[in-house]
Amino acid sequence: MKIKLKELGSIKQAEFELGDFTIICGNNNTGKTYATYALFGFLHVWQELLTVVIKDTDIETLLNNGVVKIDLSAYLENYMLILEKACEKYTQSLTTIFAAPETHFNTTNFQIILAKPSLIDEYEAKFQSENTEIFSLFKSENTTELVVSLLAGMEKNIFPEKIIKRIISNAIIEILFKKSLPKPFISSAERTGATIFSNELNFSRNRLLKEMHNLDKDIDPRELLFKNYQDYALPVEKNVDFIRNLKKDSKKYSFISEKHSEILDDFTDIIGGKYHITENDELYFNPKKSKVKLTMDESSSAVRSLLDMGFYLRHVAEKGDLLMVDEPELNLYPENQRRVARLFSRLVKIGIKVFITTHSDYIIKELNTLIMLNHDKAYLKRIAEDEGYKDSDLISAERVKVYIAEKASIKLDGKKRKYPYQTLTPAKIDSELGIEARSFDTTINTMNRIQEAIVWGDDD
Repeated sequence: MKIKLKELGSIKQAEFELGDFTIICGNNNTGKTYATYALFGFLHVWQELLTVVIKDTDIETLLNNGVVKIDLSAYLENYMLILEKACEKYTQSLTTIFAAPETHFNTTNFQIILAKPSLIDEYEAKFQSENTEIFSLFKSENTTELVVSLLAGMEKNIFPEKIIKRIISNAIIEILFKKSLPKPFISSAERTGATIFSNELNFSRNRLLKEMHNLDKDIDPRELLFKNYQDYALPVEKNVDFIRNLKKDSKKYSFISEKHSEILDDFTDIIGGKYHITENDELYFNPKKSKVKLTMDESSSAVRSLLDMGFYLRHVAEKGDLLMVDEPELNLYPENQRRVARLFSRLVKIGIKVFITTHSDYIIKELNTLIMLNHDKAYLKRIAEDEGYKDSDLISAERVKVYIAEKASIKLDGKKRKYPYQTLTPAKIDSELGIEARSFDTTINTMNRIQEAIVWGDDD
């Protein structure tokens, strides 16, 4: 999957490819978060944006004969046009995604480019009205045919044709694109205050409800309540929503809990304990080897920073997901930044794509180590064993994509010459030497030069 951006925040024009492990690094205010939020927003709402046209003749056949078989091949051939129209719609809705004025996106363009999708193997759905099943949709494995059937007893006009078309369209879109567009989970940079923020939102809503009891006006409470989120970017809203629903989500168990509990053990070691939710919906942190229960206010900023990721891994994660973390190093000691890099590598190995923005040289250098050790050489195996690395920690260079948010000479679409503009530059990744991250190397080299001058520059 490739993403093309034009005139988005500080980014003039950029293109980046989603890998199994994707990293954007660079200075502050260079477009990292804008690129991240834009991608998350599309992956979060694509099923609402993508549509296909259902033929009137197919609906007539369905209503007259009780069944219609729809060939998906024609829709598959037109997938690029379907995606292009959805990206146009999405670009127009960026003001909502970012909770920013429309004028910020007047010249913005967002594009997703996919290789030809492969259909999901099987699909089945049934729809009902007043507890009565009305019709079903079914696609079997190794076919390109969607079978839509009316169920016994359904009258012709019980369901409007417009709704039937929409349901069939949604099914076709899911069959076409679900394999290519991963389900995202985002941990935004605002996450450290999300717990307190979500509680304040609850208090505000309660106060609002009490005030409305004293009003004589005819007010729709739902309209007022949902307006509370309009001032916040979608990723921040999702962080708050996720934390507000922790009790409900904590009753579920992810495939990581069921099949890869060792990853959760490593996460517990990183934060130094476990999260716990009581029957009264109270969230606590239990430090290891201690009976103390700490509220989030009493816990360290690192514990708060990793809260949503911890619950995601234990309760929500599914294979094929895209885990997006804005600045995973927030509030983490350098050693734990290294351990988080290894955690991400292990998640990639079990089928979760990872996307991060980072300012952390520790994360990049640790990832370099994981790439450089990933070779079948005796001395590298000895080093890995001596330093405590497992095979599951290591990752191949081919699975990693790194981009530097920076000003560079690029040729704008339709232009003949290159000019310096803010963009995303692919970093070189070598299987022997790792990632060439200039944004960090320049600063480190400068510091080393100054310190060498201090140590060796005495003329006496």
